[in-house]
Amino acid sequence: MKPNKYLLFLVITVVAYGLFEYYRPKPINWSPTYINQDKIPFGTKVVFDLLPDLMNQQPVTSLRLPVYNHLASSALPARSNYIFVCHSLQLNRPDRQKLLAYVKQGNTVFLSAYEFPDSLATLLGFRADLKAPTLRDTTLGMNFTNPTLKARTNYRFRHDDGRNFLVTTKAANTTVLGRNARNEPIFLKIRYGKGNFYIHNLPIAFTNFYVLDPATADYAYKALSYLPPQPTYWDEYQKQGRFNADEQSLLRYVISQPPLAWAYYLTVIGLLLYVLFAGKRTQRSIPVIEPQKNTSLGFVQTVGRLYYQRADHGNLAQKKIQYLLAFIREKFGLNTAIPDEDFKQMLARKSGVPESDVQALFRQIAFSQQQVMSEYDLLRLNELIENFYTNAKA
Repeated sequence: MKPNKYLLFLVITVVAYGLFEYYRPKPINWSPTYINQDKIPFGTKVVFDLLPDLMNQQPVTSLRLPVYNHLASSALPARSNYIFVCHSLQLNRPDRQKLLAYVKQGNTVFLSAYEFPDSLATLLGFRADLKAPTLRDTTLGMNFTNPTLKARTNYRFRHDDGRNFLVTTKAANTTVLGRNARNEPIFLKIRYGKGNFYIHNLPIAFTNFYVLDPATADYAYKALSYLPPQPTYWDEYQKQGRFNADEQSLLRYVISQPPLAWAYYLTVIGLLLYVLFAGKRTQRSIPVIEPQKNTSLGFVQTVGRLYYQRADHGNLAQKKIQYLLAFIREKFGLNTAIPDEDFKQMLARKSGVPESDVQALFRQIAFSQQQVMSEYDLLRLNELIENFYTNAKA
């Protein structure tokens, strides 16, 4: 048989394409992970590796534990630093209480994030705010207020649009260490007990891309120079969780630890014995406890009517949008900072709302944030938001 020249051409094309795909350089990952082992542009490996030099060779430890678990240890040094660099800081009540007690005893905590827990922010007297997006958004210059640290020209982080800033509500114990070009605070020192909180609203400044860029290289070190040279803990739990990829199974970790393994085996044996000897006993009736009434909805409706009567449509629209985004973050665990197509598809899957409705909702939100709101626009936005609440999974 004669070889088929068309088939041969097809095989050569497929092989050539496969070799091209295999050997071509991998695209750069621009995802902002803030992980201390990531060498990608928005990882933090460079600043983490150089941190011991900044701390005068004091030990720097990476942590994969919740704040409470770490600070409950009795082996902590007399004084230490605790650094958090992440997009959104999440602390439950035990974590918050332990962190406050830790600083009150004379230790130092450095928090760099775009979003902070409302409970911690209210207690310390600050608020992380965000300008509404406009067509005029652009990169803002950032600088320190201390004359010895202030650069001749402002630092510019072009991957940040400059919309984020801090608002102080308790001036007595607060010192502004850095501002943006709008003269809004982005870096605060808050005295608490015998120690200090350093609140920083620009975590991207500590990533590899800007630490290695000559124009912004010294910004991160100047910001961290406020920390005393003492043993330092670097939190990775906020970004990576407690276990590595090969330890994600909780049972795998339990079995790998002898004390936990024995506790697990004894629990299983105890449950089997209970089923064997007491499984037929009648369970007492469980009283029905009526849930507490939620008065938040009535309050929101009252405030909404007030804005509506004053024809303050734009302000009311912003309040409804902020409340919706907070609901999405708390209910579905999604990051609402960048509502791109992947975000909308994920929201549709998690909420059960048709993707077309989600797309229409966020188109109206974008329109509301860029135009002067009319009464019709406000009613349309409210209709789409209420439709989302109604159709979202309980």
